[in-house]
Amino acid sequence: MHAATLPLPTTPADHRIPGNTGIWVGIYCELTEFALMFLVYFVARAHHPEAFHTGPQQLSTAAGVANTLIMLTSSYFVARALFAMRHDHTRRCLRWMVLAFATGIGYPVVKYFELRWNIAHGLSGNGEVFQMAYYYLTFNHLVHVGWGLLGMLWVMARAATGAYSSKDYAGLEAFACYWHATDLIWLMIFPLLYVLQ
Repeated sequence: MHAATLPLPTTPADHRIPGNTGIWVGIYCELTEFALMFLVYFVARAHHPEAFHTGPQQLSTAAGVANTLIMLTSSYFVARALFAMRHDHTRRCLRWMVLAFATGIGYPVVKYFELRWNIAHGLSGNGEVFQMAYYYLTFNHLVHVGWGLLGMLWVMARAATGAYSSKDYAGLEAFACYWHATDLIWLMIFPLLYVLQ
C-alpha cells in the first residue's frame, strides 16, 4: 500500500460535536418548540383539510421562495466564513460574514413586504385556521432569525477584534450551528405552508 493511500490519523478532536453545550441546549429547545408547532399544524390540517388545501394558494409563493434562497445563501456564506477562520484567514472570514449578514437581513425585509401583501389580500389572521398556523409558525421563525442576526453582529465584532483563530473559533462555530438549525426549520416551514396542498 502506498503511503499516499494510508488513512490519516485521527484525534479525539476529529470526532467532537461542533459548537458548545450551551448552543446545543438552545438548538434543542428551538427544535422542540417547532416540533410542537408542527404537531399542532398536522392536527389542525387533519381536522380542516379544505382550509389547508386552499391555504397555500392565498400566500405569496414569490416571498416564500425569496426567503428560502435568502436563508440558504446566508447559511452558505456562514459556512464559508467558518472555513476561512479554520485556516486563519480572519479578513476573508469577515468578508463572508458581512455577505451572510447582508443576505440574512433580506429575510425580515421580505417578511415586511409579505405582511403588507397579505393584509392587502385579506390574510389578516382573523381566526381562519390556516392563516393562524401560517402566522404562528412564520412569526416564531422570524423571531429566531432576528436573534440569529443579532448573534451574527456579535460574532462579526468578535472576529474583527481577533477573538477567533484557527485554534479557537468555538463562538463562531456555535453561531454557525444555530444559523443552520434556523435555516433547516425554514426548509420545513416553506413546503408545509407555501407548497403542500
